[in-house]
Amino acid sequence: MSDLTHLDEQGRAHMVDVAEKAVTRRECLARGAVEMAPETLARISEGRIAKGDVLATARIAGIQAAKRTDEWIPLCHSIPLDGVDLELVPEPHHSRVRIDATARAHARTGVEMEALVAVAAAGLVIYDMCKAVDRGMIVGAVHLVRKSGGKSGVWQREDDPLDSRARS
Repeated sequence: MSDLTHLDEQGRAHMVDVAEKAVTRRECLARGAVEMAPETLARISEGRIAKGDVLATARIAGIQAAKRTDEWIPLCHSIPLDGVDLELVPEPHHSRVRIDATARAHARTGVEMEALVAVAAAGLVIYDMCKAVDRGMIVGAVHLVRKSGGKSGVWQREDDPLDSRARS
């Protein structure tokens, strides 16, 4: 269990002490998607959802959730974020909205969870705002695309399941 940093010597969950780690610039890109009926996507794109501007609301929710990640994930550190960007892209050829979230910070620990939480929250808001017209939507494929910073340096996914270029 030595490679599982959130477990102590007795195998109990604990918050990792990052006090001795160096502060470095950290950046992560996470991605996910909400699959839906083509008519639902058209209504989002045309601004015809009764609850309002779906993509703007989801973007704000993702940013807000990233800032509160330590409240969602029990062993996550509170990190002062330098910035969070969300891009919500309607992809009619896949009948989905792709969600990209980038989180940045100068910190002792990474911002993977902040980017992932931002994607998840944005996806859930899309579902919430559109469920009256499409309860069959699927919020999914939430994954890390790229991270940089810290001792481990850069990590890049080679098999992104939502990469439109590879799937078109």
